[in-house]
Amino acid sequence: MVNFPEQAGPAGARPPALIEGREAMRVDASEQLLFASLQPDHGEDALDPRLRDLREANAQLVIAALTAQELEAKAEHAHTQQIRFLAMVAHELRNPLTPIRTVSLLLNHAGLDKPQLARLQGIIERQVAHISRLIDDLLDGSRVSAGKFQLKRQPIELAEVLDAAVQMCKPAMDKRLQRLAVSLPLGPVRIEGDAVRLTQVFSNLLDNASKYTPDGGEIQLILEQQEGMATVKVADNGVGISAMALPCIFDLFVQDATASAFAQTSPGLGIGLAVVRELVEAHGGNVVATSQGRNLGSEFVVTLPGI
Repeated sequence: MVNFPEQAGPAGARPPALIEGREAMRVDASEQLLFASLQPDHGEDALDPRLRDLREANAQLVIAALTAQELEAKAEHAHTQQIRFLAMVAHELRNPLTPIRTVSLLLNHAGLDKPQLARLQGIIERQVAHISRLIDDLLDGSRVSAGKFQLKRQPIELAEVLDAAVQMCKPAMDKRLQRLAVSLPLGPVRIEGDAVRLTQVFSNLLDNASKYTPDGGEIQLILEQQEGMATVKVADNGVGISAMALPCIFDLFVQDATASAFAQTSPGLGIGLAVVRELVEAHGGNVVATSQGRNLGSEFVVTLPGI
């Protein structure tokens, strides 16, 4: 409730039927004041109909003022987020350009042997791949906002999807000497889903686990099936998720500042986990994140309906 200061009317007195504790709002330039309460008045039956109308009108003005303040705050927050996001995108896109520019200058020098050329070519390819991933993330972010992900559903074996995700992320883990423990059930776990999109889900989760886990750390990938539901857990012993970031960790463009500062590679644009939630829910499942706090690791659990 917005509490407006109490003031006397033009004659220094208030309408007699109004009780104490009123809110007042100036309604025009003539300094005429309307006194009203948002609480019921036991003497309302004795009020002049015009005063009741004024009170109701004033209550609506108070509600409108509250609504306007709330909308203004939301608009200001959205504007701030937009500015921060654009600055982040510019920074992320600028980073790969520096090594590409350096390599292009080196290529102008004669006398480079084949190993040197191959190394420079590898630098360009890695940076171009990084830019491509950023652009893909931006496109996925727009799809999340518009709710326009399209799925090509068919019966699939979930273990095969997880294997594809592992193959995508394992090289980065091996480079940092991280240990990945995979646990699968003896029997098949089949679901109806889009294999490409689900591979994206689990590669995002594994990539996040690797990114925020120290060199030599441990990552677990566990597949279970129970009561017709398939459950996939991705756990690590990394930096964890702060209590402040945890409730909104799946929101678009949200990043945990503490975890991002730890990441040895680019923390990204804050899109990956929003894509994970969107795709999992599009498959009729859900995803939850838990963490005991800083340096205590995190766990993401995806649940999908089986067939």
